[in-house]
Amino acid sequence: MQETYGLTPEDLEIQGRAASIVEELIPHETAAELNNGRPPDGILERAGQRVHELGLQAINMPRELGGGGFTMLQQVLVQEQTGRVTNALAWVIPAPAAWFPRVASDLQMQRWVLPTIRGELHECYAITEEGSGSDVDALTATATRDGDGYVLNGVKWHVTSFNEAQYVFFQARLAGGERAGAHAMFIIPLPWDGIRVVRTPAYMHTFAHQHPIVAFENVRVAVEHRIGDEGDGMTFAHEWFRYERLMIAARCLGAAARLVEEATEFARDRASQGRPIIEHQAVQVLLADSITELFATKAMTYAVARTIDAGADTRVAHAQCSMVKLFASEMAGRVADRCLQVFGGRGYMRENVAERFYRELRVERIWEGTSEVQRVIIAGQLAKRGVAGLI
Repeated sequence: MQETYGLTPEDLEIQGRAASIVEELIPHETAAELNNGRPPDGILERAGQRVHELGLQAINMPRELGGGGFTMLQQVLVQEQTGRVTNALAWVIPAPAAWFPRVASDLQMQRWVLPTIRGELHECYAITEEGSGSDVDALTATATRDGDGYVLNGVKWHVTSFNEAQYVFFQARLAGGERAGAHAMFIIPLPWDGIRVVRTPAYMHTFAHQHPIVAFENVRVAVEHRIGDEGDGMTFAHEWFRYERLMIAARCLGAAARLVEEATEFARDRASQGRPIIEHQAVQVLLADSITELFATKAMTYAVARTIDAGADTRVAHAQCSMVKLFASEMAGRVADRCLQVFGGRGYMRENVAERFYRELRVERIWEGTSEVQRVIIAGQLAKRGVAGLI
């Protein structure tokens, strides 16, 4: 079946490397589910070693800096495999901020970029606020110039992986000066004076990576902590969103494939009215719709990755990444719902893969831009470029 997608031997070999790590993690999902997202001691450490051994550390970073240097399609193949395992266990295969090396100062390169590529440091993003979720332009956090540095203030929500990170990207509006109102991005070590966790809400999914509300109160940083120029902040955020939206689609492919595989196997073995339930038309419809949508989404996601590798116009890529994020996240939600139905009461048990994915996949329609925001982006580009300009 792989021939359908035109994958090369190198692509398949990379995909296999990622799959081997994921298969080692899958048996520990239930234990992690019952332990706040953490598997037994030593499991993630071993997986992290395997990531380095197999050359999967920083797959989206240039080879000359020590990264994997993978094509966008190859990154999709890796992330597709990580999507197969629940509890965010496969976040052990990291993909740092690929935009950062191109704009980092020499100091930032040595202090942050290179150690992150080596896997010694991990980042988190403080962008979202209570009143500005998908609409990043509405944020109210401020950065005020003060001598040779800045004073940062704001309260950020859903700061994913804050508890696991050694530094944070903080986005704010400039207060005062010639660029007042423009966005700027800063990098801050953790812990740091003036940064505190307000509270850590419990979420539907069971991830060890938390998403706390974090207050930045008169946080003082030197100008060397600003990334790029004043006014560049939105450029970095948009590039990250494009990338992560495509990778969300890839992970949704993996999750949906795992669900269909396990539901199909269960339907073959589970008997009702004297025959396997896979022979009942009602169950066949659930599985047939799921595999058909998965096939369409996979072809679409791979095609967009190839388009980016071929040097697609950034604005077209922005719209197409929104398309695949929208389509894949909605597809995965439908597949999870159908497969849970196939499992019946077993699908409602926390030890069941469908129960976990039913909860975990829901956020894919929200973070990195809601489905509604993706539709606005797509419609806006359609109005500007027409059908032929987007497909």
